Amino acid sequence: MDFLFDGPGEAAVTLVLAHGAGGPMDSPFLNAFARGIGESGVRVARFEFPYMSARRSGGSRSAPDRPPVLEQSWKDAVAHLGGGERLVIGGKSLGGRIASMVADETGARGLVCLGYPFHPPGQPDRTRTKHLAALRTPALIVQGTRDPFGGPEEIAGYALSPSIRVAWIEDGDHSFKPRVRSGRTAAQNLEEAIALVRDFMVSLR
Repeated sequence: MDFLFDGPGEAAVTLVLAHGAGGPMDSPFLNAFARGIGESGVRVARFEFPYMSARRSGGSRSAPDRPPVLEQSWKDAVAHLGGGERLVIGGKSLGGRIASMVADETGARGLVCLGYPFHPPGQPDRTRTKHLAALRTPALIVQGTRDPFGGPEEIAGYALSPSIRVAWIEDGDHSFKPRVRSGRTAAQNLEEAIALVRDFMVSLR
């Protein structure tokens, strides 16, 4: 299993991130996010699921692996990095969703989801929230207010565990990008997301 690292190697806690369904671990979003978190003194590790690794080595653009494969990849990553006690796990969209499914089992210190896919766009009845009602791991979900995978009004009606905090990025889409007319910039929203995650990491120490 290959990893990308940012931040100091001697950091007490490592944030482990997996990618979204369509982008690799070195997507522009994850590059910028990992760099920002790493510069704050947190170690960041990134890895790829098997289907994405296959694309990198010249394979076809296949669909994401089935959930059991994705979950096992997360368990393997946690084991490779020394166990969940010193790890906060999560990631972009799919990566964060799968992390949320193994967080309790792996004993992760915390969970960070960057744009959680609460439901497919345009299909609000197909929720992906059942397991979140019983989650015990302290969790932070950072969500744009315009995210088509789940907005404020929808999420307010979900039965989420009290261990979960949802933080909103104003006018952000699934990658936190705002509209020009909002008066905000993508850089501002990304910095806000980084600050939220940095503060969450500090609260877990």
